[in-house]
Amino acid sequence: MVATWDPHHEGDRGSLTDDGRAHLGQRPSAHPVDHQGVVDDLEGDLGWPRLAASLVVTHRTSEPTKPTRGRDEPGIVNTPSLDSHTRSLTGVGPDQLPRSIVPMKAASGDLPAGPEWTYEVKWDGMRALAFVDGAALRLQSVNERDVTVSWPELAGLAGALPVDAAVLDGELIATDDLGRPSFGLLQQRMHVHSPAEAGRRAAEQPIVYVVFDLLHLDGNDLMALPLRDRRRLLDQVLEPAGAWRLSPLHDDGAALLQAARHQGLEGVVAKRRDSRYEPGKRSAAWRKVKVRRRQEMVIGGWLPGEGSRSGQIGALLVGYHDVAGAGGSLRFAGRVGTGFTDAELARLVTLLAPVTTERCPFDPPPPRADLARGVTWVRPELVAELAFAEWTADARLRHPSYVGLRADKAAADVTRAD
Repeated sequence: MVATWDPHHEGDRGSLTDDGRAHLGQRPSAHPVDHQGVVDDLEGDLGWPRLAASLVVTHRTSEPTKPTRGRDEPGIVNTPSLDSHTRSLTGVGPDQLPRSIVPMKAASGDLPAGPEWTYEVKWDGMRALAFVDGAALRLQSVNERDVTVSWPELAGLAGALPVDAAVLDGELIATDDLGRPSFGLLQQRMHVHSPAEAGRRAAEQPIVYVVFDLLHLDGNDLMALPLRDRRRLLDQVLEPAGAWRLSPLHDDGAALLQAARHQGLEGVVAKRRDSRYEPGKRSAAWRKVKVRRRQEMVIGGWLPGEGSRSGQIGALLVGYHDVAGAGGSLRFAGRVGTGFTDAELARLVTLLAPVTTERCPFDPPPPRADLARGVTWVRPELVAELAFAEWTADARLRHPSYVGLRADKAAADVTRAD
């Protein structure tokens, strides 16, 4: 049997209702599905009861022909070359499956408009690349760490793909009681190295892998192809299941951003349809627009709590490097005292205790007005993600709130992201 993956097949996209609500588009199933059944499925599989009610899922009632083949059967990938001529690549192409890829990143900016752009929800999760080699799956974090053991619910992903080799790019997310992606909940699943412990946590707090790009397919490096073609191939290769989904595409970025703001989501990512995948680059061809701004910050110390927080951490002292890499000075950006749970405060005490130091890591030191008696300095090794309103004129965070720790970001690489 010969399989043809058609990059010219248009996958389902998100759309809008008459009242302006965004539809969360999804690849159609093999049989007609009623609307309410799809919403119910999302509630059960993703835990998005309220989000699904607002970002409504739509299905087409017919399924385009989806090729299938056994793992030992050849296939053909029809892809347009850069000069718009069509070329056919055998299923087992000349390109080796890469051992590692540094993900492409989006640049911050205003929401672009025009037919050359497509839009996705900015998922509040952890970026992960999935390397599929036969029946084997390996998950890689943004800093190229093997994190496969932490996410046992994705063990069946390799076997679910009708290909021999592939690299997927996407986001691991967990959701709160309101059905919204929550990085704070997701971090309870991170930093796990024991398969038994990972399995226990997966039962308590399941996750979903939301996939938005396909970088390699059966010996064919797809990164030079435009996004529109990579995504059409992805729509044909990945069948959504309980622990993995396709990130829906939308044509109306303004409406999607409004829906994200209404639902309390992180924001929107705009991508040029003709954009190539540029590993390790933060490209203006992908634009992230956040409802509330986010920034990674290095923890340089903490202040003791008062009142109900007596004996605990009251606020973290945070900063950023003026240049990335070793040797950059750590600039003080303010203190953050909100967004913590009691469990997270206890965890931070445990994590910060081994890195306590007598030396202030900030250069220059914070103003005396920002310091209370009993300040504890720590070596600048842990990275926290914060939400905030804006940067002040004196380079301080306005109304910052703690979101969670980032194990996928090296402290030396944290700089100010305007």
